[in-house]
Amino acid sequence: MTEGLYLRNGGLREFEAVVVAAEPGAVVLDRTAFYPTGGGQPDDRGTLTRGDRTVWQVEEVNHRADAIVHRIGGPGVPQVGESLHGIVDWERRWAHTRYHTALHILSGVAYQKFGATTTGGQIRTDGARMDFSLPEFSRELAEELVGRVNDVVARDLPVEVQFRPRAEVLADPSMVRVAMDLLPEVEEVRLIDIVGFDVQADGGTHVRSTREVGKVRLERLENKGARHKRLYLAIDPAGEAPTSGH
Repeated sequence: MTEGLYLRNGGLREFEAVVVAAEPGAVVLDRTAFYPTGGGQPDDRGTLTRGDRTVWQVEEVNHRADAIVHRIGGPGVPQVGESLHGIVDWERRWAHTRYHTALHILSGVAYQKFGATTTGGQIRTDGARMDFSLPEFSRELAEELVGRVNDVVARDLPVEVQFRPRAEVLADPSMVRVAMDLLPEVEEVRLIDIVGFDVQADGGTHVRSTREVGKVRLERLENKGARHKRLYLAIDPAGEAPTSGH
């Protein structure tokens, strides 16, 4: 099993790990800070370097059962038992992190105002979208939701990671805004707590405080069905991320 270091420290940029499985073009490590594709958040990129300075480019990261597989490009393949030094492409990760927290805030705003659940979402380095189960939608309503998101951003609320028993989380519908079958089959569920605003189950990387998200803007909206409304966001550029986070 691969330990996902990003689950407790989304600001970790470099790490040491040991190869536990290898095949042409791919390795599995005992631990990794590379985020694998999931929950609407794209995977990370970066490098893995051996002690003799051989470097492999990390080109794709995905889950395979209880392992995290790193698709790599470079000379040969690392051997099982070798130690590698990983470096995450931070510009890419930081963009995904800010957008993920922005969507988390948007989900909280929509749930608190309308009881709306999330039906989908996708993050890019230059934008993001979220889908809601809402009977009505308009440009005016979307602008109001984004305005409320920026209010939360401006409050500079701490963003904390918690782990709670699965049964406790399932007993509180407000903590699970996605379809139940998307919740991982784990004994402890990871929660993101925007302190004083919202708590919900989430597996992605997040900023340490809401102000780090930056100014959120509405790009456009789409009506994808009777109760399926899509809202696209963009956020203004921000400074370099801190070296630790969630």
